[in-house]
Amino acid sequence: MTTTDVDDANMATRDITRLSVGVAVVLIALKAFALGASGSVSILASLADSALDLAASLTTFFAVRWAAAPPDAEHRYGHGKGEAMAALVQAGLIFASALFIGWEAVQRIFDPRAVSSGYWAVMVMLISIALTGWLVWMQDRAIRRSDSMAVKADRAHYAADLASNVVVLIGVASAAFLAAPGLDAAAGLIVGVWLFWGALGLLKDAADHLLDRAVSDADRIAITTAVLADPRITGVHQLRSRMAGPVMMIQMHVDMEPSLTLEQAHAIVVGAETRILEAFPRADILIHPDPRGPVTPAPTMTSVPVTPPKAAAKRK
Repeated sequence: MTTTDVDDANMATRDITRLSVGVAVVLIALKAFALGASGSVSILASLADSALDLAASLTTFFAVRWAAAPPDAEHRYGHGKGEAMAALVQAGLIFASALFIGWEAVQRIFDPRAVSSGYWAVMVMLISIALTGWLVWMQDRAIRRSDSMAVKADRAHYAADLASNVVVLIGVASAAFLAAPGLDAAAGLIVGVWLFWGALGLLKDAADHLLDRAVSDADRIAITTAVLADPRITGVHQLRSRMAGPVMMIQMHVDMEPSLTLEQAHAIVVGAETRILEAFPRADILIHPDPRGPVTPAPTMTSVPVTPPKAAAKRK
């Protein structure tokens, strides 16, 4: 993993988290205005979600900066799992938001309230959709540069918001222009269920990261293929892999001829590391060479000498 790759990834995460916080503040201000003007429960649901978005974005803002800190005496593998911890906090906030929105929506379904100033509410939601869509697009670009789990979690949150804002827009428009306030409450309930489902996926991803789940089978195959591209490496075993933030930690043992010198074995290992880094530029690799000669085939039944019974009797 080169210093340039790390610096580029860290810069991408810092820039996008700063933008995420700014967008969350703007959305809260817009939706608070729309709520005061319309009294819409779906706007209330969207405002509550945006408030938690701000909390989640602030968590991510500080987490990616802490995770980017270099390894120290107490954290020899770095601080990359700070991103998974931020994702875990985000999942908890989304769960809380979903429960609050669901409860408020159910109450409004049984006690509908008219929505006023529908034009203002619709305009605010259209602006919110445009801002959120732009932020998600910018987060996609940052993820391609950094592969940050915290940014992925933030993007998943805002992508869910993008869909929920469309639902809220439909609900507000129906309540304001079709005189159907029940649809507004139903839209708020759909938003709550959507957020709850998204939080489950986010929780699973964060837990896998914190529990050192191995990378995907496709990545493991790619790693093994890169190593075995050198015919002087005859096998790979004890392959271990996990993610620490955007860094893939890879450890393995490789088989080589025992007649190789230490210098030759070192050169072969360095070549294998270089090939892995071509596929995974932000990998941290540890390869242990094992002296393994050609495998001696197991004896077959026809190759085992058998003493005839009569010959054995004569010897007795």
